[in-house]
Amino acid sequence: MTPSAASSGTGAPGLDIPEVAVAPGGTATTTLTVRNDSDIVEAYGLEVVGDCAPWTTVEPARVSLYPGTSETVTIRLDPPRSPEVRAGAVPLAVRVLPAEHPEAVRVPETTVHIGEFHELRTELLPRRRRGWLRGRYRVAVRNQGNTAVRVGFLAGQAGDELKFAFAPARVPLEPGESADLRLLVRTGRPIWFGRAVTRPFTLAPTEYAMEPLTPEIPVTDETAILRPPLDGEFVQIPVFPRWLLAVLAAIIALLLAWFALVRPAVRSTAKAAANKVVHPQPSTGAQNAPAPGDAGAAPTPTQAGGTQAGTGGSGGTNGGTGGTGVTGSQQSSQTIDVKASGGQTKAGVYQVPAGQVFRVTDLVVANFQGDEGVLTITFGDRKITTIALETFRNQDYHWVTPIEVQQNQTVSVEVTCQKPGTPATGKQSAGCHELLNVSGLVGTLTTS
Repeated sequence: MTPSAASSGTGAPGLDIPEVAVAPGGTATTTLTVRNDSDIVEAYGLEVVGDCAPWTTVEPARVSLYPGTSETVTIRLDPPRSPEVRAGAVPLAVRVLPAEHPEAVRVPETTVHIGEFHELRTELLPRRRRGWLRGRYRVAVRNQGNTAVRVGFLAGQAGDELKFAFAPARVPLEPGESADLRLLVRTGRPIWFGRAVTRPFTLAPTEYAMEPLTPEIPVTDETAILRPPLDGEFVQIPVFPRWLLAVLAAIIALLLAWFALVRPAVRSTAKAAANKVVHPQPSTGAQNAPAPGDAGAAPTPTQAGGTQAGTGGSGGTNGGTGGTGVTGSQQSSQTIDVKASGGQTKAGVYQVPAGQVFRVTDLVVANFQGDEGVLTITFGDRKITTIALETFRNQDYHWVTPIEVQQNQTVSVEVTCQKPGTPATGKQSAGCHELLNVSGLVGTLTTS
């Protein structure tokens, strides 16, 4: 290497540095020849300046030269494999400072050609997703290389059940820059029942050059650099779990059993019990027994239109006459209105007129205020029912066989008011108020 000449007597050295190429993470050396063209003994300090200074050293860093002599020093370059060391041409300068003549400082320069390296750091978050039809992922990517690239991903799977969509499809990254891509994984068909199905897939990172590698070669997808793939999973879960199918089948079976077997039996039993309690059937002997005032008299049943009528008994009940019958039956309805203050017991009655018999077939009780207490219904000397007011708002009874209330007997309702209710007006009433409506056939008694 031929050094450049310096003016005699100034102490300025003759310097020259050849160009050098180095790969990040590697080592390269070049040389610098320092010659003393002055007429005195001179010491020279050597210091690397510029972008290469952090990873460049000079050995030795100080030389002493007699006039007309020279020495070659080694410049060692150790660029790290880091995004901070960008690929391309980087200037290298060495400051040569004479000790005796510092004003004659020289800074020779050269060019260092730093090679390219590509490195991506990628991560799929989360690695596994669960869903009915789709799953959302985040793909984190960082450019650990020393050149700008465009990064994309190629999805792969064993079958064709999954569809993939990236947003954005490719992202440009400078060295050391990070970015996130959104990934949507979808499947076309739901799983209605059964087990969850795990569908694995891979994501292969690809790097595309930001600009042509050489002017003659345009940037195309064929210049992509593939990287090791990422592994992911989409777990497709059924819309309805298997245990739900078993529960639904059991519920349907129970409902069918209820409507087909249990409900008819319960209704039949309840109806029989209600008829037995509310409407006890009188015995034949009790109906035909003579009244106390007619002891020894034999009752003679009479016919009214071909139907036996005289369930009320004998002439003692009917005013001391002989056998009786009923003619001219007509529909009739009577309403009994009972009002009672809190803590009181009040009764309301309807008396069957003389010469008539009231055959009751329907009965309706109205507790429209929602009062609390006890209500007792009596036909003549027969107690029909006793019910708690707070258990109903409207209650009705119906009989296929009418209950006969004889002449001068009463249909009565007795109300014990414990707590008045609140009617539709929204203001609590001062007392209880109940209505009883009895309906049936009213006939005229005839005496034989």
